Amino acid sequence: MGISKTGGPLFEIRVLLLAAAVPLLMRAVKLPRLGDWLEPEGAGAAPADPATAEALARRIDRLLRLAWPVVRRGCLVRGVTLYRFLREGGHDVALCFGVGRPDGEEGFSGHCWIEQGGRALAEKREPRSIYTETFRISPQTARPETA
Repeated sequence: MGISKTGGPLFEIRVLLLAAAVPLLMRAVKLPRLGDWLEPEGAGAAPADPATAEALARRIDRLLRLAWPVVRRGCLVRGVTLYRFLREGGHDVALCFGVGRPDGEEGFSGHCWIEQGGRALAEKREPRSIYTETFRISPQTARPETA
């Protein structure tokens, strides 16, 4: 029996390192290829209990809040980090990107969020009623690296 990928201090360090690197990653990798970078090797081999995704997302959110100002705030850092580690934990989630007009604003803004089982995961407000999805990263869209 191996060590849990979502347990111990190494997990927390890995979360913070990825979160701190997200702004650089987003400059280096085009959005259509992002899923290839984020999809962990062997993810989904043992399906995880969907109920544990919410607890893991809250744990990661706490880490991200505590790491500010080293780790930037915002949905992009949060979404990319959550997607990677929820997928690593075997959760069937998608990273969704959308545009909309929150709170009746005149201009458009973007947002990204995690979706599991057709619902937004760990969001304060339901994003799908505000933002129109424009792009999605999911295990089905990520292509495995070829040798």
